[in-house]
Amino acid sequence: MTAELPAQLQYTVEHEWVDQASPVTVGITSVAADALGDIVYVELPAVGDTVTAGAVIGEIESTKSVSELYSPVTGTVVEVNDAAVADPSTVNADPYGAGWLLRVEVESTGPLLSAEEYAALNP
Repeated sequence: MTAELPAQLQYTVEHEWVDQASPVTVGITSVAADALGDIVYVELPAVGDTVTAGAVIGEIESTKSVSELYSPVTGTVVEVNDAAVADPSTVNADPYGAGWLLRVEVESTGPLLSAEEYAALNP
C-alpha cells in the first residue's frame, strides 16, 4: 500500500476520502489512484446537485478500467474541481491535493473510517 495516507482525513471502504472542513472536500485515495493506473476521464455531479452518502455520484475511467465514485456524505455540491476534469492525470499525481474532486455542504455523513481503519482494510 502507498505510504501516503493523511491521518487528518476520513475514508470510505470504496476508497474515497473526505476532510473535516466546511464545506467538505472529497477525493479518491492514493490506493484507488494507484490501482486504477493512468486516469483519463472523470465524471462528477454538477454544482447544485444533491448527493447521498453511499450513492454513486460519478465515475473515473483509466486506461485499465472504469470505476464508480461514491459519495461519503449527503449534501449539496458547492464546487467541482474543473482542473481535475480537464486534466484527469492530476488525480493520479496528487490525489490528496490538486486532484480533489468536489466540495459538498454536508447534511450528514455515511460510515467513515479513520486512516488506521482504512489502512487495515488495504494492506
